[in-house]
Amino acid sequence: MPRYLINFDTSRIERVDSDVVVVGSGVAGLSAALEISKQFDVALVTKGELRETATWYAQGGVATAVSSEDSPRLHLKDTLEAGAGLCNKDAVDVLVNEAADRIDGLVRLGIKFDLQGDRIELSREGGHRLARVLHSGDATGSEIEATLIRTVDAWKSIRVFENRFALDLILHQGHCRGVICLDKLSGQVVLHAAKAVILATGGAGQLYSVTTNPPVCTGDGMAMAYRAGAILSDMEFIQFHPTALDNELTPRFLITEALRGRGAYLRDCNGKRFMVGRHPLAELAPRDIVSQEMVRVMHRCGGGPVYLDATHIGEEVLKDRFPTIWARCYENGINIAKDLIPVRPAAHYTIGGIKTDLNGLTSIPDLYATGEVACTGVHGANRLASNSLLEGLVFSKRIADTIVHKLADGDNYSEPDFFVSYKRERPNMDVDVRKERTWLQKLMTEYVGVVRSEEGLKFALSQLEEKEKILEVEFSTKEGFELQNMLYIAKLIAKSALSRRESRGVHYREDYPEPSDDWLLHLEHRFMEDNIAEPSIFLPGV
Repeated sequence: MPRYLINFDTSRIERVDSDVVVVGSGVAGLSAALEISKQFDVALVTKGELRETATWYAQGGVATAVSSEDSPRLHLKDTLEAGAGLCNKDAVDVLVNEAADRIDGLVRLGIKFDLQGDRIELSREGGHRLARVLHSGDATGSEIEATLIRTVDAWKSIRVFENRFALDLILHQGHCRGVICLDKLSGQVVLHAAKAVILATGGAGQLYSVTTNPPVCTGDGMAMAYRAGAILSDMEFIQFHPTALDNELTPRFLITEALRGRGAYLRDCNGKRFMVGRHPLAELAPRDIVSQEMVRVMHRCGGGPVYLDATHIGEEVLKDRFPTIWARCYENGINIAKDLIPVRPAAHYTIGGIKTDLNGLTSIPDLYATGEVACTGVHGANRLASNSLLEGLVFSKRIADTIVHKLADGDNYSEPDFFVSYKRERPNMDVDVRKERTWLQKLMTEYVGVVRSEEGLKFALSQLEEKEKILEVEFSTKEGFELQNMLYIAKLIAKSALSRRESRGVHYREDYPEPSDDWLLHLEHRFMEDNIAEPSIFLPGV
């Protein structure tokens, strides 16, 4: 497979220099850019408009131990339990112990969390043994995103480049020194050169037909880091959110877990609660357990949805605490104070990604990753609800501190100008990009979704291999490049899922339905040109 998506010569294209390039404009990218720009020049590159991110759609909130009965130790315990034995405990320690400082930073920027009297109101979500989720109504992500964008707009040391699609990373003498981008408006290829690059490009939910992710979440950052030689880890772990509104919209509207935290029940097609007796936390069991049980129930009910019942909570509470959900369901003819809400699982969060250390550094010097694109080890085999926004905030701050320290020390960034070129013969093919994208999403949903098997995974891989010629085509549009990135990541997910012969966390194999201590390990991928590598095994602590 080609190292780069396009042929290019950096001496012949426009070049934009800055101290640091941040790719992505969700909470992870924006917060990293803001921290670094206090001292150094930052270019913020995003393939759409600033608001086109998964952060904007995040409803639940930010998990942080702030109540008198809670503690970082209890937050750590819940996170490790949800992660099913594969969390990096050191990374979780960082997350839970630096959480309060990051929340204070958001408050200083002007973000207002909901109050109960003069105290922050806390919600309980799946996998949490007590209420510890801070929220702004039922649209916490958009509130944080809007506040960060306003701050970015006010600061002159951040240059924002919207509608710029990052294609590939440029390495010089083994270090990451920039990003090749396609400017969607002009059609021109541009080099963003820098002393360090931060990938904050989000996940890959668009690999599936039913997803809560916006259209921009096509795995681009993971794919470009993979092609550059970075290690990708834990790719088999795709979290499905149990309660997405069952309609034909893309992305699917998410019914936040906080509604179940307020007491909403899950009912089958006969009106019976089915999580009682399945897990001690019933509807508030970890997401993997709820999603897998929903799939079993849906199969028994002929493939239709299951139902979320909030009718006993009360209209006043529902309108006040969940105004976005109330309005969206009402638009779809559902009065949630009187009617059951049809729901089904939807691809929601890519747990695996670019492997990083505790400061966000990847296996490539001067390349960092943060947010959903990264695999910090925090989530293990199943992400605890509302840990994702927090992860982006915590590790982006650590990345920023690391880069600022290196830049302030000089750290040998005085190397001469560099030039990189790449040329490869490309096949002439007519590719119906929209058709191929829809085909890929259906394949992944059916065979690499909530429930998996050896037969289905082998079939999916054989189908993906038949499409590999598409990876050699040189497209000229964002949609074509997205398709290529999706094909790369789909194959890595399927390979890892086939290799892991057990069920753990969000990875459920119906032919290996139980977890095995033999699989308390991680699967990693590293790219070799002309080949998509088999996963290698990494033993924790080795």
